Amino acid sequence: MSAAAGKTASATSSWSPLQNKLFRALWLATVASNIGTWMHDVGAGWMMTSLSSDPFMVALVQAATSLPMFLFALPSGVLADIVDRRKYLLFAQIWMLLTAAVLSGFAFAGMVTPEILLGATFLLGVGAAMAAPPFQAIVPELVAKEDLASAVALNSLGINISRAIGPALAGLILSFAGPAVVFMLNALSVLGVVAVLYFWKSTPRVQRLPAEHFLPAVRAGLRYVHAAPVLRVVLIRAVAFFTFGSAAWALLPLVARNELGLGAGGYGILLACIGVGAVTGAVLLPRLRKRFSTDGLAVGATLLFALSMLALAMLKNAVLLGLVLLFSGFAWIAMLSILNVGAQRSSAGWVKARALAVYLVVFFGAMAAGSAIWGQTAGKFGTPTALIIAAIGMVLSCATALRWRLDLTPDLNLTPSVHLQREAMSDEPAHDSGPVMITVEYRIAAENTENFKKAIHAMRHVRRRGGALTWGIFEDIAQPGRYIETFVVESWLEHLRQHDRFTENDKAIMLRVHSFHQGLDAPLVQHLIAPN
Repeated sequence: MSAAAGKTASATSSWSPLQNKLFRALWLATVASNIGTWMHDVGAGWMMTSLSSDPFMVALVQAATSLPMFLFALPSGVLADIVDRRKYLLFAQIWMLLTAAVLSGFAFAGMVTPEILLGATFLLGVGAAMAAPPFQAIVPELVAKEDLASAVALNSLGINISRAIGPALAGLILSFAGPAVVFMLNALSVLGVVAVLYFWKSTPRVQRLPAEHFLPAVRAGLRYVHAAPVLRVVLIRAVAFFTFGSAAWALLPLVARNELGLGAGGYGILLACIGVGAVTGAVLLPRLRKRFSTDGLAVGATLLFALSMLALAMLKNAVLLGLVLLFSGFAWIAMLSILNVGAQRSSAGWVKARALAVYLVVFFGAMAAGSAIWGQTAGKFGTPTALIIAAIGMVLSCATALRWRLDLTPDLNLTPSVHLQREAMSDEPAHDSGPVMITVEYRIAAENTENFKKAIHAMRHVRRRGGALTWGIFEDIAQPGRYIETFVVESWLEHLRQHDRFTENDKAIMLRVHSFHQGLDAPLVQHLIAPN
């Protein structure tokens, strides 16, 4: 094999990102930190069953874990797009370290109440919400472009390795040392990530324009999501799956203690079974993607998870249930991977942290709301009944695949396009001038009218994704074939940002529209600024 061939093979290897020293160090540190996180989740859920017998309180542990992501992931994503991501990540990790250490201190002192446990879990969730968007967004900074897909897959694999190890380890430690030691080890597990981030000398992002302010950046992110059809499909399917799937996570501690009579060790083993199934799923998923369509795989994973919830409600044998939970973990990681890939590939670089944060908001919002709902249901009708209802709802949620198809969404090239070179103006408007209306004049032959109308409406999504507040297309009744496209942005600076936000996918849409324009000159573009 030639050196070039060897290099290519290495670049396409699933493990090649680990050859990067920085990525390898951060990956290993993150796996250790995630093990600590899973240990906390097990310790907190189990401790709550001893502090309160109310199913609603037990389910609130899962809600306290998920709710912060719903509340704070979007603000965190905005900050991750406009501030130094390394420093922001470092702050988030120190936040979690201190919170876990304080909870451990309370536990050693025997001062933990249900309220303190929920509050500490919530604050740890806030730290996770701060860290998640920037962590996903820095991956392209750590590895070469050709290794990006492998790096994302390795991050998913790392999460599931920790899912397999953390619960079993927590169950063992709970049996012999109690929750205080579990919480202490969670605090210590963060130190590795803190060290890697501290010594990482990241390359500052070069920005041609001033950094976005917080509230305008929030609005820009939400406009992008609203105008991104592929991402909207992912979000709808996420709500349908996670709202019902949250029942399994929220009620598993009650099943282990009350239905099966297990101790902390047995509960940890059940969670470890889910983790082992998830790791297996992560390994087999590339082969399954080649054999099945995306929607076929998603529906299959949904039905498999629903069956596992029925088993969770009905089986009274811990060994059999552990075997079933292997399939549960397999189904969970398959659906999670499908949705994550969809969210990643529909998010442009300039808004990636914000777009992924919206996905996390939907994911954890559905988990938090679902956990509270199924906890209330279990309190009124019993844990098995709540799980059966959730399983039926999950089966019915498969109907979303009929309307919102994941395998019919187009492949997107979201690489920035540099073809829009703006000519220098002798009297450049101030950045805060606005609102600004941009008009584009097209001349269309009569025989191309219908095709032009179909093509031009795709530009609405392009303009809105880039920051347009409004968009419209108008025909001049005095001059048939003369069409005026208009869109409004809130300031001249926001219009300048549109040029930086334009992608190759947007370019392809625009070139199709321009292909219907008559004449040798390009469509006439005008900029109109509202007077002060």
